[in-house]
Amino acid sequence: MAIEPDPHLSMVRPVSPRSPEGCEECLRLGSPWVHLRLCLTCGHVGCCDSMEPGETWRWCYAHEAMA
Repeated sequence: MAIEPDPHLSMVRPVSPRSPEGCEECLRLGSPWVHLRLCLTCGHVGCCDSMEPGETWRWCYAHEAMA
């Protein structure tokens, strides 16, 4: 069975971070963030605690799959 490419990859475009100073939710709550993530379709900056230096993978939240 062939793996279909994620259709959301076609939505990836150059974006500017909406909150270049850090994670939008953490800044709103006044809490520290961990590893920052950038949405490649809208520029949302969020964070997550599962990242290693040098990683270059992408995650599709709609399909819950790596892209």
